[in-house]
This record gives sequence, C-alpha cells and structure tokens, in this order.
Amino acid sequence: MKMYIDGQWRAGETSAPVINPYDNSVVDEAPLATPKDVEDAIASASLATSAMREMPIYRRSEIIEKAARLLLERKENIARLITLENGKTINEARGEIDRAAMTLFSAADAAREIGGETLPLSARQVPAVEKKFGFTFRVPCGVVLAITPFNVPINLACHKIGAAFAAGNSVILKSASDTPLSTVHLVEAFLDAGLPETAIQYITGSGSKLGAILCPDKRIRKITFTGSFEVGEEICRLAGLKKVTMELGGNCPVIVMGDADPDNVVDALLPGAYGMAGQACVSTQRVLVHESLYENIVEGLARKIDESFTLGDPMDEATTMGPLIRESDAKRVSEVIEEARSRGARVLGRDGGKRNGNFVNPAVVADVRPTMRIFREELFGPAAAIIPFKDRDGAIEAANDTNYGLAAGVFTRNLDDAMYLSARVDSGIMHINSSSRWRVDHMPNGGVKDSGMGKEGPKYAIEELSESRTVIMHLQDRALY
Repeated sequence: MKMYIDGQWRAGETSAPVINPYDNSVVDEAPLATPKDVEDAIASASLATSAMREMPIYRRSEIIEKAARLLLERKENIARLITLENGKTINEARGEIDRAAMTLFSAADAAREIGGETLPLSARQVPAVEKKFGFTFRVPCGVVLAITPFNVPINLACHKIGAAFAAGNSVILKSASDTPLSTVHLVEAFLDAGLPETAIQYITGSGSKLGAILCPDKRIRKITFTGSFEVGEEICRLAGLKKVTMELGGNCPVIVMGDADPDNVVDALLPGAYGMAGQACVSTQRVLVHESLYENIVEGLARKIDESFTLGDPMDEATTMGPLIRESDAKRVSEVIEEARSRGARVLGRDGGKRNGNFVNPAVVADVRPTMRIFREELFGPAAAIIPFKDRDGAIEAANDTNYGLAAGVFTRNLDDAMYLSARVDSGIMHINSSSRWRVDHMPNGGVKDSGMGKEGPKYAIEELSESRTVIMHLQDRALY
C-alpha cells in the first residue's frame, strides 16, 4: 500500500508488515511516514483550506453522498480487507461498511443544516442598542487531524472526515497501525467522488512518533481522536491551545433491576458484551444484577454464549467470533479472567477465558468484586463481569465506581427507576432496556470523565469541527431586534 500526500500516492522509505490476526500471515506492507512526509502533508492540507472553505455547502454534500455510494458499491472488497487486517468476521465487516455509508449520508444531510442565529441585542438596555443588529455563522476550523482506531477502521474514520468535510475543513487522516489497508479505499472513494486532491492527506506509521510531530503543530487547528485514555491524554498534552474531541475508553455497566425480563436481558447482552470479540469501547463489561435474578442471568448467559458463538476463520460465513487484534491483547484478556478466577470468581462458558493464539473463548465471570481487574480496567475482550446488588442506590454506586463514563444501560419495566438511574449513572449515553453497545450513527455519541470530551454523530461533530463567528452591525437606523 501507499500513503496519500500532497495529491499523490507515495511509498515510504521503510515499511512495517500488516498482520492477519487469524493466522499471523503478512497481508501487506504499510509505509512508515517520515518527518518530511508529515511536513508535506501539513503544508498541503494548509493550502487546501481555502478551497474547502469556499466550496458551497451543496457541493460538499454531493461529494460526501457520492463517497457513501462508492463505499457501498465497493463493499465486498473493503469488507474483505477489514477482516484480513482486523480479524472481525466478514459479516461484521460488511455491516461496518453499511454503517459507514449511513454515517456519510448523515454528514451530507447535516451539512445542509449548518447555520447560525440572530442575537437579541436589545434584550438588555445599553446605549444605542436599538441601532445594533447581531448574528452568528459557522466557519471551518481549518486543518483537522483525524486519528482512528483499529476496531472500526472505516466507520469511525467516516465519523471524523465526513463531518470535517461537511464543515469545510481539510483533513490529515492517520489510521491505526494495525489496520491501514481498508482506509486506502475510503480515501479513494472521496477522491473519486470529486474531493479536491489535497483536501485529504493519508499517512501511516507509528502513532507516538507521528503524533509528537503532528499534535503540537499550530497549523493543525482541530484534533479528533478515538482510542485509549492514555493516548488521548498524551495528545491533549501535546496539542496545546486547539480544539480536541476525545472518544476514549469505557468500562460500561448495565443494571438489571428485579422486574426485568431475564430472556430479554440475555438476548441483549450477547451482542452487547461479545460482539466484535468485545473489542468496542461501548461493549458491556459489568452487569449489575438484582440478587433476585442473579443466578438466572448468570446461567442463562453462560448457556447462550455456548450456543451462539463459533470461533474460527473470520472469512468463513459460519464464524460468529473472530480473534483479538494481537496475541498480546489475547494474553492480557485471558490473564484478567484468570485473575478473577483465582480470587474466587466463577468463570462459565465452554472453556471460558481459555486462549488459543489470538483467540479467547467467550466467558461469563460471575461473583466479581470491585477489587478485581475485570471490574476496574477496560477489558476490550469477550467476557462480561456479573455482580449482584441489593438495592437501587447500591447499583448506582457500583456502576459509577470507575474512571470511565461512556455508555450504560438499565433493564426495568419501571419508568421511575429508568429516569432515576439515567440521571445518576455517570455516562454520556444511557440505554433503557438495552445493553450499552447500541448506536445509530446520527445520534450524539461521547462520554464523560476519562471516556473523553466532545460529541460525534455528524450534526454534533460539525459543531466540534467548526467555529462560531459573531457579527455585530452598527446601523444608522433602528434595527429589527
């Protein structure tokens, strides 16, 4: 593969292998960008800001919509690459392309709604205020640095660059080192859709090395990042005084009240905790269950994971769970599960938590205590920690006993309980009668505490990716407001 810099596809001086998580074969070689590559990308993106700012909104929308249609036309090839470099099943990869197209369609729609407001200046009595008229409108930030993760390489890139182009910015796109191949096709889709050649730059290589050059550069006016808390914190430290959106980690709780339907809970937790082998920041990790339903949920979920998941080649249509992205991650996840077992937790599921290379068998980890790593750390793997509670406020205390606050869920038939919990559980998103892992791409998405700052979802991301400008007209005659 090649990078895309200053309107040209460019090979690197050196490269690194892209590894298939399923069999550790080499899929391709990805170039490692040099400081000169980075400088060329920043300079080119800076020059492109004028063309993007002057482009009519309808034209931005047309380009974004056409890119979405091209993704759908090329879905099978892109999905195949996602599976080869990421390890998610081919059906999950196809679903990601469908969602990515919907994200771009939503970004095109949101672009058409960009506007400002008139200001009621005469609401307060100040001298000659009757002759003043004020309004606001939005302007692009300029150059946007978009840094994307391995787990959803195309759709999360679309969330960033679709909204960035809708707002009139140019973009430097940096993909995760594990998954650079499929993103090439996203860049091609935008170029084929008519995006100005230098409005997008695509660089690959070490995140820490490239980030140390990119993030402090004052020509970059906005950084949007999805990834771990540790990396996000370092980006913010490097960035200085510029706008940032941080979509960081999660340790998402779901509270199961005593009046919940156990079958509905179990059915929702299967994709919620185990989809994409648990490698999603909004995956349900901790399930807080009222003691009256506790064993019912534990046994039901253990039975369902044994019935529902077939581990194997993610290119096989029959496979329902693929490997983790790296063997080191699989080792870490298995160790966290074993640590819980050694300290008294029950690990259920057929060979639950057992590792084979990059694969970890899905597990239900019952009787978890707050001192265990599976309670405290973000797992990013196929296991759910089950914890009993006696009363509603105890469930809230346990749910909030984490540095993270991305998404949460509650299962209950009681409207008062649903609203009480929604107001008191620290999370950017609360789902009623669902797991934490549910999203439509046009809704606002973002967390609190160490889960980040800012919102994604095209309409809301456009506000993050643009600036509000205030205009005051000092008139001779009386103004309207």
